[in-house]
Amino acid sequence: MRPSQDLLKKYAELIVCTGANVQPGQKVLLYASVEEHAFACLVAEACYRAGASRVRMEWSCDGATRLNYVWADTDELSRVYPWEEAKLKQMTEDLPCRIYIESDDPDALAGISPEKLSAVSRARGKIVKPYRNAIDGRHQWVIAALPSPRWASKCFPDLTEDEAMDRLWDAVLTTVRVTADNDPVAVWKEHTDDMTRRADWLNRQGFVSLEYRSANGTDFTVGLIPGARWEGAGTVNGENNVWYVPNMPTEEVFTSPKAGVCEGTLVATKPLSWNGQLIDGFSVTFANGKAVSCKAEKGQELLEQMIAMDETACMLGEVALVPKESPVNRCGFLFNNTLFDENACCHVALGMGFKEVLPGGDAMTTEQAQAMGVNDSVIHVDFMVGSDDLSITGVRGDGSRAAIFTDGTWAES
Repeated sequence: MRPSQDLLKKYAELIVCTGANVQPGQKVLLYASVEEHAFACLVAEACYRAGASRVRMEWSCDGATRLNYVWADTDELSRVYPWEEAKLKQMTEDLPCRIYIESDDPDALAGISPEKLSAVSRARGKIVKPYRNAIDGRHQWVIAALPSPRWASKCFPDLTEDEAMDRLWDAVLTTVRVTADNDPVAVWKEHTDDMTRRADWLNRQGFVSLEYRSANGTDFTVGLIPGARWEGAGTVNGENNVWYVPNMPTEEVFTSPKAGVCEGTLVATKPLSWNGQLIDGFSVTFANGKAVSCKAEKGQELLEQMIAMDETACMLGEVALVPKESPVNRCGFLFNNTLFDENACCHVALGMGFKEVLPGGDAMTTEQAQAMGVNDSVIHVDFMVGSDDLSITGVRGDGSRAAIFTDGTWAES
């Protein structure tokens, strides 16, 4: 059933007050599809009610984006105009809360040349990245989602559009813990407290590496950064000490591993949507800390392009632990959206890591964080490796070992 206006307002308020945790006087950048303007306005109103001084909309359109890739050449699409760069510069000065409302069609760019997609992303990323680095750890942000007809039909191809939208809405609201008769802010407090408890346990263990094993072929070891923290659902804006939740939904406890220290093979257990196209049935093999080969039943060229986006895209920036009984996984279908599918099971990310996991990391430059072992790249792409039989073992500096995950879930409750 489609949500009532009151339920939509409750969801919008959760995104603003728990997700971004907008503070009085802060500016907000709100990213949404033009098709979802009505919900975007509810979010904007919630921002103003929370005390925002200004909410600026950044609109997108799947159809227009596709037309650009079909008709415009690579050089034109790669160009970052002075007015675009001026907006990025203003962002580094304002340090706004950034709120992303995802509703993209997973197949929006199907059939577009992977080489063209990668070339445009790579060229634009070189210009955009310094501005992104300048605000990293210094502002609040959140990614949430809103069902759209094309997304819903991708998830439920055998249903009518209305039936598919109803199913997807039910799943989205279930995974973000919003119901007509609950207090989602209180529910999220309990949820994030539990994830913080698990992160605290991991931080006390002194693990120097993790070992992943599964009957599907995953056989992988990754090194950890000494002193780097595991974090739960929430994190803190280093500029103003405001706590916020970057992803809704979220079920992960994560850290950034030591760049360039991993060996073995990871087998993906769910498809990956990247640049508007799907990669499926794939595995990635690492040697000396870098992805040296990959195999995909679908999207082989796209996967290769992704791993070669820059010199460090082939290294890991994140490892995240998600139990198989997560609400996302219990929904029983593939969302075809990384925000959700990464919260169905354990995942890793190629590319950029998180400097905020380091002691004093928020105040570090990107170069300083790299020197400590946090990877940097123009990409950060999660792919899922959790399975029903996945085991993850933590290894301490003295060689002692402890089970973290057994049969796809936490070894201890």
